[in-house]
Amino acid sequence: MTDQSRWQAVQGRDGAADGRFVYAVTSTGIYCRPTCASRRPLRRNVRFFDLPEAAEQEGFRACKRCRPTESPSPDVTVQRVREICRFIDQERDQGADGSPSLAAIAAKVGGSPHHLQRTFKRLMGVTPAQYGDARRLARLRQGLKQGESVTNAMYDAGYGAASRLYERANGQLGMTPASYAKGGKGARIGYSITDSPLGRLMVAATAQGVCFLSLGDDGHLIAELGREYPLAEIVADEIVLGEWVRTVVAYLEGAIPHPNLPLDVQGTAFQRRVWQELMQIPAGMTRTYSEMAERISGNPMARRAVARGCATNPVSLIIPCHRVIRGDGGLGGYRWGLDRKRALLAGEREQRKKQN
Repeated sequence: MTDQSRWQAVQGRDGAADGRFVYAVTSTGIYCRPTCASRRPLRRNVRFFDLPEAAEQEGFRACKRCRPTESPSPDVTVQRVREICRFIDQERDQGADGSPSLAAIAAKVGGSPHHLQRTFKRLMGVTPAQYGDARRLARLRQGLKQGESVTNAMYDAGYGAASRLYERANGQLGMTPASYAKGGKGARIGYSITDSPLGRLMVAATAQGVCFLSLGDDGHLIAELGREYPLAEIVADEIVLGEWVRTVVAYLEGAIPHPNLPLDVQGTAFQRRVWQELMQIPAGMTRTYSEMAERISGNPMARRAVARGCATNPVSLIIPCHRVIRGDGGLGGYRWGLDRKRALLAGEREQRKKQN
C-alpha cells in the first residue's frame, strides 16, 4: 500500500486495512490501527508503519482504545517478522546478554538466516540485532526513569554485565546511565556562539563530542539548548570549544569539504541509521528521500520516515541532512530555511570543483 492509500483507509476507517499497517501521530506519540474511533489527526502529523513493533521502536505507544498490537495480520511475512520481534523480546526478558543470532532466529521461526535478515530490515527499517539493541535501551531508560537502581535496570533490560551496559548504552544515552537516571542532572554541556556566513552559530558539546548545533540569534540559541537538555549543567565555554567552532565556520566559508568532529547524539535505531547514511553522502552531492529510504530499509516508500530522521538531526551541518532533496529535484524542507540549504549545497559544489 502507498502512503496515500493508507491515509484513505484511515480516513474511511477501512476494516480491510486492519492488520496491514498502523499509523502513528507525532503530536501525541500514540499509534493506532486504521479503524480506531479516535479523532482523526492532521495528515502532516501522521506516520505509517507496517508493524506495531516498528512504531514502538521509534518511541510511539500503543493506543489503549483500539489496541493495535492485538490486530492480526493476513500477511504471512508480516506475521513472521512479528514472531521474530516477540522471540527477541522473550530472549531479553529471560536475561539473554545480547540479541539471539540469525541462526537461532531461523531455527525458531523457519527460513534461511539471510532471507530473514533482509525481510526483517525491509519491514522494520533495522536489522534484528539493531532492534534488540533499541529494545534493551528502551527498557533501560524506562527502568531508570521509574527510579530503579542502575544494577536492577541493567539486568531487567537484558544487559548481562556492567561492561556490556557501558559499552553499548553510553553513546546512545549521551551520558552515563547513573546520570540518565537523574534525568540528565550532572551532565555538563559547554557551548560557544559565533558569527558565521549563515548567521549566528552555536556549537555545544559534552566531553564525548558535539551534541547540539544550531543557527539563530543568541537568545533563541541559548533557550533552544536549554529545552533540549533541561537538567544538564550548561555553561559558556569559548576556549575548549574554540577549535571545533572554527572547524564548522571554516566549512561554511568553503575552506574545508566537511567538518569532521566527534559526536555525542541520541536517537532511535532508525534515526541513527538515517544519520549514518547521511554521513555517507559526499560533499557537493545529493540523494533523494526515496533513494535514502531504499538504501536504509529496502523500501523507497519509507521516505517520510527518512525525512523525519533528517528533521530530528540535532547536529545539522556535521550530519549533512541538507544533502537530501525531493525526487523531482526540489530542495524539500530545511529547518533553517531553503535559502541556507541552497547556499550550503552551492558552497559544497564550488569546493568540489576546486578539488577536481
